[in-house]
Amino acid sequence: MVINWTTATETNNRSFEIERSEDKTNFNVIGFVDGNGTTTEGQNYSFIDKLDKEGKYYYRLKQIDFDGSFSYSNIVEINYSLPVKYSLSQNYPNPFNPSTKIEYSIPKSGFVSLKVYDLLGREIVTLVSEEKQKGKYEIEFDAAKYILTSGIYFYSIKAGAFVGTKKLLLLK
Repeated sequence: MVINWTTATETNNRSFEIERSEDKTNFNVIGFVDGNGTTTEGQNYSFIDKLDKEGKYYYRLKQIDFDGSFSYSNIVEINYSLPVKYSLSQNYPNPFNPSTKIEYSIPKSGFVSLKVYDLLGREIVTLVSEEKQKGKYEIEFDAAKYILTSGIYFYSIKAGAFVGTKKLLLLK
């Protein structure tokens, strides 16, 4: 489960504490994301909650300032279900520079390979090459780590008998 949120501005923002509940009353801390201090520009944040069972979940953010003061976001309700089929989603953003996110789902545990190729079919990078539990996943491809020119690239997944390929566009 990917949790995304955006701030319009920030003042003395040290961090966000991500909290989850199954009953909307008892919340547990599941992670932290560093804030950006003080800024007048909007900031995008993301956190991955690796859920392993279906159900209704409640989330809230605890925004913590450098002086220790904090405030809570509104509670958001999510009905989470495990995938019933293999899928490879279009990366976002697309076009991108320098990084983009790729989501995929697998309904059965097994070996997953996710690779990025150039237009000539040469492998640029292997993003995933390991056993994965059934579920939904998101991975970031940061083109800044490689010497890549603007252009079209492809990413391909192999999981079980499933093979999927999508096109992505790097604009510098």
